[in-house]
Amino acid sequence: MWRALFFFIFLVPLTLGCSIIAIIGTLFDATGAFAHGCARFWSRVSLALAGVKLTVSGLDRVPAEGPVIYMGNHQGNFDILALTLAIPRRFSWLAKEELFRVPFFGGAMRRAGYIPLDRSDGRRALKSIDAAARTIREGVSVVVFPEGTRTHDGNLLPFKKGGFILATRAAVPVVPFTINGSMNINPRNRFELHPGTISITFFEPLLAEGTGNAARDTLLEQVRAAITRGLHER
Repeated sequence: MWRALFFFIFLVPLTLGCSIIAIIGTLFDATGAFAHGCARFWSRVSLALAGVKLTVSGLDRVPAEGPVIYMGNHQGNFDILALTLAIPRRFSWLAKEELFRVPFFGGAMRRAGYIPLDRSDGRRALKSIDAAARTIREGVSVVVFPEGTRTHDGNLLPFKKGGFILATRAAVPVVPFTINGSMNINPRNRFELHPGTISITFFEPLLAEGTGNAARDTLLEQVRAAITRGLHER
């Protein structure tokens, strides 16, 4: 508990400071590269403060060019920090719209090119997916957690179909990844923090064969199989 308290005391001003710097930086760099650099700095310092080490494998499987959608399991609060450092290329997050309303933090997300997803109702969600697909086709890679929330016990939750609808409409490769160890660092719904190692493994890219429901469901099963394989190999 004391380690967690120490971490959050420093995390709040660190997050605020990096968000403000990122917002200021985008006034001079409209590409979002500076803001992404701030996010990587924020992640690196945060992991160091928490006593977390990161190991990454399978980077040779990540395409060197063109937009992709990264899809993987969601174990804990430190997944975002770890992925920000693990993914070798600049990318954006597909995040719920409410986060973009958080003062400073939301502004930094928007200026960094992160993509909001409105999940208030089905129609708005589909419009958000169409808008996100256009953005991805224009060259922006994104990260999606198909479970939609963190796991309770390390096992995969049922996958939501929104990310796979996005993948079929964007028509870009999906790069599956598996996160291990994150759940032990900060157990869900507990104010605890334990030093440890987070490992991330990337797998071969997958591409949906078509745009219909059958193609979507096939892609879902392929992604789930890849992520599950990473969990079993830990």
